[in-house]
This record gives sequence, structure tokens and C-alpha cells, in this order.
Amino acid sequence: MKMFCESPVSVRAVCAAAVLCVGLGLSMGTPARAQGGDFGEWLQDLRSEARGAGISERTLDAALAGVTPNPRVIELDRRQSEFTLTFEQYRSRVAPQSRIDRGRRLYAENKPLLDEIAAAYGVPARFIVALWGVETDFGRNTGGYSVVRSLATLAHDGRRSDYFRKELLNALRIIDEGHITAEAMIGSWAGAMGQSQFMPSSFLSRAVDWDRDGRRDIWTTRADVFASAANYLKNAGWDGRYTWGREVRLPRGFDRAQLGLDTRKPLETWARLGVRRADGGVLPVADITGSIIVPDRSGGRAFIVYDNFRSILRWNRSYYFALTVGYLADRIGGN
Repeated sequence: MKMFCESPVSVRAVCAAAVLCVGLGLSMGTPARAQGGDFGEWLQDLRSEARGAGISERTLDAALAGVTPNPRVIELDRRQSEFTLTFEQYRSRVAPQSRIDRGRRLYAENKPLLDEIAAAYGVPARFIVALWGVETDFGRNTGGYSVVRSLATLAHDGRRSDYFRKELLNALRIIDEGHITAEAMIGSWAGAMGQSQFMPSSFLSRAVDWDRDGRRDIWTTRADVFASAANYLKNAGWDGRYTWGREVRLPRGFDRAQLGLDTRKPLETWARLGVRRADGGVLPVADITGSIIVPDRSGGRAFIVYDNFRSILRWNRSYYFALTVGYLADRIGGN
């Protein structure tokens, strides 16, 4: 869902995980100004397009009346910090022991519901809970920005206007369908919404009304949050027969040209090449192919990852994010 983790070692990846957005201390400086011409004229054109797409006048009035650009959103889009974290630093911030402990409690608290959803989608419950924890600290940090205002600001700005204009139209459709009011549609500064932090396009294609109340509510209804996350992973190719991967130990002199997701080998082949479990034990005997990745460019921990890891990457294109989701899921599940 997150489109903005351009580097897996940057703090913007941590922000995507919704754990460091508060307290980064970014300077407000001089407010940035949108570059898309007169905002009022632009908004009228947007209303006309939305009206032509079938969005009701009532929704347009409720969502767009009085909307103005948000300079803070432009600043965050322009001036994200670029200092780097190691994977260890990232993981310790995103998945500390306190989050593991809370994840286990919430897993137990919601187990009947989670098991039902896991069986329906073929996605283990521990991964649903881990994504919930990494994205919004189990629903506690869902963002404090008006999604409509943020998306209007970014769509008018001109830097990625086509993408955000489509997301704004999608957000208006969500409101028009009655899933949430414009006022209650709160999320991140970039428009990711709810406890699962879906962009509006992901909401329309993947969100689920599990409790069948007529609304796909990823803001306040845990059943819909869990089912939507499971549905996303299922459609991203999740294979319920396997896990995501594991940490491994590479042999001395390992050919680093074989690192990366483009290289796939059966586990038995990696074992013959000297790859071992992190504790030095032999790799499991399983009919599965894997890739070896080292998330820190300068070296450090190595992991063998399977296709389910690639499914998590479709949620957020950051090695750090996907590895931490796997790590947290394993800890929540007792491994």
C-alpha cells in the first residue's frame, strides 16, 4: 500500500510503518506552496470530473466544501529525512518486545475471529496481526490528517498529480458508497487510511465487509480490518502452505553475486552451497525455492526468503518492512 518507501534503509520506510511519524522534529521552515495553478479553479475542474464519474453532489459538497491546500503535507512530501538506519535499528524500533507482547495479547483476545478469517483466506493469523502492529501499532496510530484534504493537496501540487488525483476520486467514491463520512476519513499525510493503512485504490479493490453491515470499515471494525489485510495478501499471491523465510548463516566465501530476489534455488541447493540456519543447523527439508537477501548494503544479517515474502513486499516495497513483519509474526506465533 505504501508508495513512498524509496529506500529500505531510510526513515521514510519507518514512517511508512507508522511508528516514527510523530516526534521526528521536522522543521516547518517556510511553508511550501502548491504549483498546480489556482486551487479554486483546479477544485472546480476536479468536481466536474467526479460528477461525471457518478459521484453525487451531496458527497462533493460534504467532502470538498471549504477544502484548502495543506502546506504541511507539501512539506512532508518534499522534505522527508534521508538519514539511514541499519536493519537492527529499524527492527528494534518497529518491533520492540513491548509490541511483541501486545501482539500476543491481541492475538489471543481475537483468536476465534482471526482463525475464522485465516481459514477463509489461507493466510495465517499471526501475519494479519503483525501487519496490523507494524502499520498502526494495532490501530492506535492511524494518522491525523484529513484524507480528502491531503490527497487534494498532493493532486494539485503537480509532482505526482495524476496518481493522487485518481486516489482522490477513489476516496470520494468510498465516501459516496457510504463506507465512511468525509469528516471521519482520517489517515496519513499521504492518504493511507485506517488501521490497515490502505490507499483508496487498495480499499476499493481489497477491503472486505466481513461483518456484513454494508460498510467496509477499516477504521473501527476489527473484523473488516483483519479480513481486508488477509484478502490483500491472498491477492498478492500468498501460499498458505509456506511461511515467509528465515534468518540464515552464509558460508565463508559465499558468492555475493547470488544475493537478491532475482536468484531462486531449491532449499537443498542452498544447503549444498553451505547455507545454514542462523544457529548453524541444517536447513529444513522442503520442496520450496528461496532467495538469499542481505538487507544492509554493507553486510550484516542474511535471510532466505520465499514467495510469501514477495507477497508482503507488494504491501510495502521495503526489505526492512517485509522482514520485520515476518519477524513480528513469528514472535507473535511463538517462534
